[in-house]
Amino acid sequence: MTTAEAMIDAYNAQDVDRYVSYMTDEASEANYRGDVVREGKEGTRSGLAAAFAKWPQNRAEIVERQAIGNYVLFREHVTRGPASDGSELVEPFDVIAVYSFEGDKCSRVEFIR
Repeated sequence: MTTAEAMIDAYNAQDVDRYVSYMTDEASEANYRGDVVREGKEGTRSGLAAAFAKWPQNRAEIVERQAIGNYVLFREHVTRGPASDGSELVEPFDVIAVYSFEGDKCSRVEFIR
């Protein structure tokens, strides 16, 4: 659970290099049982960098947490804040994030929203 918590700390600091340092090279972020949103460590790095540029106040607060074997589940409350491109404000939302691990590295994060 410590690594997943460190990933959230890096996410909230908008430190994409630190965030992906906790991931395997082939790691991905995806919608639960659906489309991959960010493919591989480099795809995650560039995707998050773009998101952070658009929402510089973006944050995720861990509301609940649970570890089960090689999985960590967080219920996260996400706030985006105003977008830098002037697009419509995204209302705060909750998401369940399922972090899958291979050893001490995260291999996949799936979001249930």
